[in-house]
Order: sequence, then C-alpha cells, then structure tokens
Amino acid sequence: MLMELIAQNMAPIMFVSLIIFLLLGYPVAFSLAANGLVFFIVGVELAPLSGGSINLDWPLLLAMPERFWGVLSNETLLAIPFFTFMGIVLEKSGMAEDLLDTIGQLFGPIRGGLAYAVIIVGALLAATTGVVAASVIAMGLISLPIMLRYGYDRRIASGVIAASGTLAQIIPPSLVLIVLADQLGRSVGDMYKGAMIPGLVLTGLYMLYVLVMSIVKPASMPALPKEARTLGSGVMSFFVAMAIAIAVYFLAAQWLATTAAAKNTPILASSIAVIFVYLMALIDKASGLDRMSHLAQQVIIVLIPPLALIFLVLGTIFLGVATPTEGGAMGAVGALILSGVKKRLSMEVVREALAATTRLSAFVMFILLGARVFSLTFYGVNGHIWVEHLLVSLPGGEMGFLIFVSMLVFFLAFFLDFFELAFIIVPLLVAPAEKLGIDLIWFGVILGVNMQTSFMHPPFGFALFFLRSVAPKVPFLDKVTGKLTDPVKTSEIYWGAVPFVGIQILMIGVVIAFPSLVMHYKGKPVDVSHVKVVVPGGGVGGGLGGGLSLPGGMGLPPIGGKPAAGGAIPAPGGLGGLPPGLGAPSGKPVTPPAGGASLGIPAPMGLGGAPISGN
Repeated sequence: MLMELIAQNMAPIMFVSLIIFLLLGYPVAFSLAANGLVFFIVGVELAPLSGGSINLDWPLLLAMPERFWGVLSNETLLAIPFFTFMGIVLEKSGMAEDLLDTIGQLFGPIRGGLAYAVIIVGALLAATTGVVAASVIAMGLISLPIMLRYGYDRRIASGVIAASGTLAQIIPPSLVLIVLADQLGRSVGDMYKGAMIPGLVLTGLYMLYVLVMSIVKPASMPALPKEARTLGSGVMSFFVAMAIAIAVYFLAAQWLATTAAAKNTPILASSIAVIFVYLMALIDKASGLDRMSHLAQQVIIVLIPPLALIFLVLGTIFLGVATPTEGGAMGAVGALILSGVKKRLSMEVVREALAATTRLSAFVMFILLGARVFSLTFYGVNGHIWVEHLLVSLPGGEMGFLIFVSMLVFFLAFFLDFFELAFIIVPLLVAPAEKLGIDLIWFGVILGVNMQTSFMHPPFGFALFFLRSVAPKVPFLDKVTGKLTDPVKTSEIYWGAVPFVGIQILMIGVVIAFPSLVMHYKGKPVDVSHVKVVVPGGGVGGGLGGGLSLPGGMGLPPIGGKPAAGGAIPAPGGLGGLPPGLGAPSGKPVTPPAGGASLGIPAPMGLGGAPISGN
C-alpha cells in the first residue's frame, strides 16, 4: 500500500527532494543529476505499482547522449560566453570609472546628483556588459567612497549601488534573458525587444525614488561641492550640443525617409546625430577652439563610445542584421578595441577575462546537463502533467496563474539564484502558460524582473555580497579630506536594499498590468479593414479556368475563370491568371471536358496538354 502511494505520487516527492538537496547546500548540477538518476532507478522498480503514472524503463537511458548533444550543440547559448567576456574586458578598460566621474560631475550641482549618476551609469553598464558582478563591484569601488565623503546616507548609497548593478539582469544584453529565451523556446532577439522598455521604466522608477528622497530627506544626499567639480561648469554648453544633435536627427530622418532605408529611419538617424556630435566634440578639443565647455567635451567623448558599443550589440540585433550570438561576438571585439584605444588592453586582462568566461560557461553547461538528467526522469513520472494540472486549476485564470507564479519565484529566489530558477522552475511553467494562452515573451520578461530580486534580498542576494566585498569594513582615512570615515555595516547594506526590492515588486505588477510594455516586440498590427487586393484578370492564356466542383454543390473557388457549374464559390476580388509564359500554346484557356469534375490547368511553359480530369 505504501509503495503504491509512493509510486503514484513520485513527481511531487521528486520535486521536494530536489529542493531539500539544494537547501542542504549541494551543488546545483550534481543535485539535479543525482536526483534524476536515483528516482529513475526507483521509478523503474515501482512502475508496475503506479497504475500507469510512471513511464520509465532501462532502454530510456539510451536517449541521454542525444539529450546531452542537444545542449552542447545549442548555438543560442554561445551568446553567454561572448557577453561575459565583453563585460569583463570593459570592467578592466576603465570605462565605468570615466562614466561615473563625468556623469557624476554633470549632475553634481543638484541634490542627489551622485545617486542619479550611479543609476544612469548602471543602466549603461547593463546595456554593455550584462554582468551584475562587474557593475556592482566597479561602482562600489569608485562611487561609494565619494558618496561617503560628501555626506550621503549609507543606506541610500548602498541601495542605489546594489540596485543599479542589478539592472544588468533585465536590460539587454542580459544573460538571464538569453537563458529564459532558451528555456521558453523563444527568440533571444524578441526577448531583448520585449525587455527593453520595462528595463528603462525600472531605471526611471529608481531615479524617481532618489528624487522623492532628496525632497523628503535633503540632508541624506547633498549636492557635490563646487571644489569637487574639477571639470568646471558648462552644463548649458552640453544642452546646446544635445539640441544640435536633435536637429541633426530630424534632418537625417527627413532625408532617410526618401531612401531605401526608410524602415530603419529612427535607428540610422540617431546614429548619424550621435556621430556628428562626437566628431564635433573631438574636433573642438583637438583644435583648441573650446567652443564647448570642458565639461561638455568630456561628457560627450566619454559617453559616446559605450553608446556605440550598445548599438553594435543591440542595434544590429534589433535591425535583424545579426543574431544575438553574432551580436555578442561583435560586442566582444568592440570591447577589445575600446580597451586598446584606452591603452588598458594587455595579455593579463585577456587571460583574466578568458578564465572568468570559462568558469561561468562551464557552470551553466553543467547545470544544463544535470537538468537534462532530471527532466528525463521527471517527465517519465508525468511530473509535467502534475505541474500543469496544479497551475492551470488555480483560481483567477491567467491573472491568478501569473500572480501565483510571481509569488513562487519571489519566494524561491530567497534560496536559489537566477540560473537555478531558470533551469529548474521555468521549464515546468511553459506548458501551463501556453495552455492558458499567455504570450511566452511577456511571461519571460515578468520572470526576468522577478528573478532580478534574487540579487537584492537576503540571505543570498549576490549584489549585496558583491557590495559587501568592496565596501569598507573598518574605519578608514579618506584620501582627499584626510578625515577618519566610519565603515559601512552589513545591516546598512541590507536595509538600503529593501526600498529597491519594493520597487522591483512594483515593476512586476506594472508589467503584468500593462502587457503592451512588452508586446511591442511584435510590431504594429496590420489593419486589414482597408486592404484591397485587385489583380487584373485574364493574364496570358486567360488564367486558370474552370473550378473543382465538390459533392453537394460546394466547389473550390475558380482562379481567374468562370465559376464551375454546381455552385463553385468565386474567389474574392478575382485572382488573375498565370504569369507570362505559363499559358497554353494557343493563348486560350483549356476547356474542360463535359461531365465530371476537372481542374483546367494550362500546360506550363507553353507545352500543350490535356486538363487533369476527375472522371
């Protein structure tokens, strides 16, 4: 009796066992593979007692090599090492330091300016590196000491840095989005397009929080003092340069609208405007004319190269010129070029980047192989059917499913990181989501925003760990002021992250409530109400005459000729005849013989022949 009960409930027992293994601290890949193999053996033995709910047998193991090969030959996953390599090279190139310094001074005169700069740089790094660790560590090392120096509240400073680093999980080219697209069976390019607007909205919400806090608690984020703004003033000069760029954009857009590249006008016109302003700043600096302020020159010169890299990666994907894998390869090459231009490219940098890329790629690959072993057994015990029945029967239909799944993923993110969630949980959710008619790109973006919280809340918030590793742990002397500065406590880092976790939860609700933020990836719907198809009748040879009459008076619509006897349905609008050269030799339609159904088809390429008769 007990064995029958176990056999008939093998799927939930197997799933709970996996969670217990993971909570005990065993490596994910080996927990997946061990669970799969152990329960495969148990399942084979208990199959006769399961009443048909277990479909496992020893020959099924022969499918394992093919399943492994499917993982190893997956070209989509090649994008992961490319983007990882690109991110690590850019981290070593000093791009983050330059961005934080210049944008920090641009926003320095306003209260909370450094916090705005950290969020903007976090979004830019997310769009170029896609690696959370690189973003959080770089900004923690560079901006945290400056924020502490000028009196920022430690909780707000820590929260802003950690949250801005996690933008790399939702703003393309994100590794999470690549994995989610692979697990959901959808295009990475579509996933990138769908996630772009939610990522920018989330960035805006972070900045809105800083604005509110700068009004509610002005002393918590003071403006940068004048002596700290070494690039001087000249913000108006920067705005003038932006106005010139906008004017160039509209002129280029008007010109491009008359060319063959009209459909890509926004992206190409933006590229022309950005290149024009960049060249203008370079010429102004090199010639010594100094028509721009030093601040405007520096901001433009520092800001444009990462924007160019973003276009090289994402622009080519969105234009359809490159696949995500090819875009990642171009991004890796672009990162090497940028590092070389800054004279920070060395064999040591390349060696470190390759080592880190290899570690991450091997980590992902082993988890995928373990997941293949687990899923073979889980599907063999009808686990997918158990999950589908469990989730589809939830009250509330589509909305109830999305809310429940969001709560489940948020809870599991306390204990599992995003790779584990993507490889273990997401494949089980695909079938229920499809059965409820949920668009999988929209579903993937909801999951992506949700998994972002796994970096921010304890006990395994990796962004908090990364920041803790670089934040001062003991009192230290500030290099500029020479004053003794208090360290940043772990509790301050955790409490600083809480408001941003709340903002991320709010963003999940926004994406669920407004699917159009994601659905734009499909493009504009085609309005067919005013579409008219008018094709001149006749053609060479008079078109295809006759019509195939069916029993009961129903017939196929004739193509270009008269309706067949017996009530053939005429083609809407009338479809014309064959192209030139495909008519009968006489140039007249071939007349079908009397009686019976026939399809009068002129012989192709002018070769005569009898019609195909249905007698």
